[in-house]
Amino acid sequence: MAKLMSVANIAPLWKTYLNDEFKKPYMLKLSNFLKNERTNYEIYPSQEDVFKAFELTDLNEIKVVILGQDPYHGKDQAHGLAFSVNNNTQTPSLRNIFKEYADDLKLAHPTTTNLSQWAKQGVFLLNTTMTVRRGLANSHKNRGWEIFTDKVIQIISQHQSHVVFILWGGDAQKKSLFIDTDKHLIIKSPHPSPLSAYRGFFGSKPFSTANRFLKNNEIEPVNWNLI
Repeated sequence: MAKLMSVANIAPLWKTYLNDEFKKPYMLKLSNFLKNERTNYEIYPSQEDVFKAFELTDLNEIKVVILGQDPYHGKDQAHGLAFSVNNNTQTPSLRNIFKEYADDLKLAHPTTTNLSQWAKQGVFLLNTTMTVRRGLANSHKNRGWEIFTDKVIQIISQHQSHVVFILWGGDAQKKSLFIDTDKHLIIKSPHPSPLSAYRGFFGSKPFSTANRFLKNNEIEPVNWNLI
């Protein structure tokens, strides 16, 4: 499993809590599926980057979870962090996220598209499905990733306190079933893609709302400023 899915570098606490999960039959089946897919197609993100979110943000560091659908399927874009782009190409979804960011926080529109700065501050950037075939959105849906990311959300909910879960789109919002709302905040809105952003994503103010919740619970807020 470690060789096929490059989990060796995930952060220590994640390794502790997920070690048994990686050995389960559905994950072994998923690993074999991905091996076959990478043999025959171009798959994103790269094998080395699939678990990048788990490398940059350990479980005990998580303040905010931003949950998306599946990785970008354009060449050289996805690198293991939901909505983040590795090559400074602004995808339509990220462009809309930055529009809301600028409106909500009164900050200049970012010039970088790499969201690693957020990840290193405790923003866990996760997709419900963690791989995709080039040019084919949702091509790895219902192959096992959803079971895995359900478990991830359960672990965060159980072992962390006062986390903000930002759920963008229908697939992400299904995860609300696994979140303890007595101690966590859920922010739901439509997906930031151009197909749905005007149905309530714009004006949702997720960044300032998240920081207000963190401050109210005596947690250092996220510096969202991408400079």
